[in-house]
Parts: sequence; C-alpha cells; structure tokens
Amino acid sequence: MSTLPLFAQSDLASHNTEKDCWVSLYHRKIYDVTDFLDEHPGGDELILEWGGKDITDILADESSHLHSEMTYEMLDENYLVGYLATAEEEKELLANPKHSQEVKLDEEFDSTAMHGTPAYEKLNIVTDFDRDLKNHKFLDLTKPLLLQVLFADFSKEFYLDQVHRPRHYGKGSAPLFGNFLEPVSLTPWWVVPTVWLPVDLFLLYLGLSNLNLFLGLSLFSIGLFVWTLIEYCLHRFLFHLDYYLPDHPVAFTVHFLLHGVHHYLPMDRYRLVMPPTLFVVLCYPFYKLIFSIFPFYMACAGFAGGFLGYICYDMTHYFLHHARLPAYMQKLKKYHLEHHYKNYELGFGVTSWFWDKIFGTYLPIGETAPQKQN
Repeated sequence: MSTLPLFAQSDLASHNTEKDCWVSLYHRKIYDVTDFLDEHPGGDELILEWGGKDITDILADESSHLHSEMTYEMLDENYLVGYLATAEEEKELLANPKHSQEVKLDEEFDSTAMHGTPAYEKLNIVTDFDRDLKNHKFLDLTKPLLLQVLFADFSKEFYLDQVHRPRHYGKGSAPLFGNFLEPVSLTPWWVVPTVWLPVDLFLLYLGLSNLNLFLGLSLFSIGLFVWTLIEYCLHRFLFHLDYYLPDHPVAFTVHFLLHGVHHYLPMDRYRLVMPPTLFVVLCYPFYKLIFSIFPFYMACAGFAGGFLGYICYDMTHYFLHHARLPAYMQKLKKYHLEHHYKNYELGFGVTSWFWDKIFGTYLPIGETAPQKQN
C-alpha cells in the first residue's frame, strides 16, 4: 500500500473552488474530487457546497441521498490524495513548512485477524501484498492464484486456516487463472437476473397456464421454500466441505475454485455471484430429479419457485457485500459478514438465518467468536 502526504486543516479548506475541490472523509482521508464535479449525478453544486470540508455526515444522511458502498470504493480507488493531520500531528509535523510527512491510514489493520466484522470503512482497505505473503506464507496476490494452490505443499490444516482469512485486493480482481480463462471466473451481479429471470418466468408461465391457478401458485411457493433449505445445505455441506476434503492439492484447488476464493477475497465484486456455467452444473441434478418425479407442468411451477429463490439468493449475496441496505436488512448484512470475518463454520444462511436456528449453526452477531468446531 503506497503512502500519501499529510495535510493541515487549512490546506483542505483552501481547496474549495470548481477548479480545485477537495473534501475529507472521517476527518482523515482527503480526496481531490475536481474531476468528478461534472460527473456527479446530483450536479456539481452539491459537492462545491462541501468543498474544503468533511463529508462524512452528508454521505451517511439518508434524507439527503443514499450512498452505496460503491461510492466509498470509488473515492478510495480514484480520488484519494492524502490524509488530514490530527491536531497533534499538525502541531508537531507541519509547523515547519519545509517538512514533508507521509502516512498510511490504519497501517496496522489486519483483515485476517478474524475478530469479527471490521468497521464499515475498513472493508475497502487494501491488503499489503508483500507483508501478507511474508507473514502468512500462503499466496502471492500478484500472481495467478489457482496454480499456486495446485502446486503448493500446504497441509490441509494450513490451507483451510489461511483460505478463510479475508484479504482485500483493492481495485479490480486478483488473477485466478492468469490466462484466457480469466473472464470465465468474473461475473457481474447483473448477469444473474439478465440471464436467468426470462428462463424462470417462462417456466412459471408454462406451469400457471396449464394448471389450476391455486395449484400452480402453491407449487411455486413450495419450490421457493424448498430452495431456502437447498441454499443452506449447499453452503454448509458442499461449499464448506472443508474438513472432509482429501488432504491433497487437487482437492484444495477444487475447493478454492468453488468457494475458497470467495472467502479469501470476500469483497471482490466479480466473484460474488455464481457464473452461469457453474450454476448449470450444480442445478442439473435438481432439474432432473424434479422433472422425473412430477408431471411436466407441475414440475415447471415448482422448479420456477426454486429457481427464483436462487436468483434472489445470488443478488442478496452481492448486495450484502456491496450495498448500503435499509435498516431492516442491516442485521442480515452483519450476520453474513460475521460468517466471513469471525467464524466461517457457523452462519451458513445467506437470505436468512432460519435454517441455522433449526440446525444449531446460528452465529451470534457481535458477540465473542465461538470456538471453532474440530
């Protein structure tokens, strides 16, 4: 992570015009948003009003405008120019005009500590790649990850411990394959509804247009409910096969490709939803089972319910990681992030914790991390 200059409060305040506009966040990070003035959806006046000032409160003010996590990521990735000195730093370090001081924000922050969900703003602090490799001796984030897992001499215990300790790559996505296969591993969230909603609606149409409406909707609702159990079971017993893995690099590689990379880099926005090809592979057995048990149109209605459940699951998963959600979903967001940052062996529900409560894998939110199960 590169270091950036330290500025006095007076420096920040002087940059308040349309040709030179700075703002601060958390009274610490300073951004040069001059180039963003013309691009701001609300117009440049709203930003210029806060030129040379701190924007923490106004960004968080839902009555003014609801800002997503993407806003904070965009600021860090494109506009960060330095840090605002504290009163003590300004007195000691900036009294001499010729003195130049560089700092790192949260230099000691370690996302791999597994102490619980970090503060909101820390979710985007980039891992120091060199320091991480030196300290943990696991993977080099600058090189293709999959081949490192395949050819490394890791023990299973070491692999499982390290792959579930979150790292933050920063802008873009870490290389997984490092070749022509790389695009296959990257899936924007909008691909899921774009590709699969038309298919789901067609199946629902076939079911409802050829069945009694009450029967069709009942099967659809049952399918939707059954999906919630499938979601839980897939996450717990397939994605977190973990300790049942064979102690072999090939097994680690399959695990890493299926779900390990998501725990290793949980804030990678292009590896949060399932690529369509992987979904087809995982979905096919359920499709064959349902259409072999039930008459065709009944199967269409029931399968459409489960299919919609999957679509909602993948979109929910993305927004739990990368959206500022309404108050009634904040607890669910916290619950899922605790699964990543506190204890990956509990909290398998994504769209709800209903089945976690039923099967005893509920993860208490904000409490001391339960001991891992061996």
